[in-house]
Amino acid sequence: MDGKTLRTLAVRIATALPEAEFGFPFGPEHEVAKVVGKVFFLATELRGEHLVTLKCEPEHSLALQEEFAGAVFPGYHMNKKHWISLRGTDQVAEDLVDELVRTSYTLVVDTLPRAARPGLSAQALKGLQIEDD
Repeated sequence: MDGKTLRTLAVRIATALPEAEFGFPFGPEHEVAKVVGKVFFLATELRGEHLVTLKCEPEHSLALQEEFAGAVFPGYHMNKKHWISLRGTDQVAEDLVDELVRTSYTLVVDTLPRAARPGLSAQALKGLQIEDD
């Protein structure tokens, strides 16, 4: 999948998640999604290449970087241990993007106080259908 398709798909998935809000707090070139005020998704363009940056568990990040070398790398302008960036390559499939966006969202939601968490559990989130445009 090319970078533009990657970004469009990732935005569509993130937008459909409960209480996800999009904005441009770092300028017009950096699209950011937050849940209850906490960032879980960033999309930007770097030297003409579309990148999506997501929260990720450190062990999973290392495994992804090894398995998808060239497509997954430490988070651009983020904590390299807890964030990954994804670029469009032939290695990137729709199900991988879906998994990574939902995982990023869930990692952030899990850090919120219970009273502030959106109504869906991580288990219910897995079954949430994303509408095609």
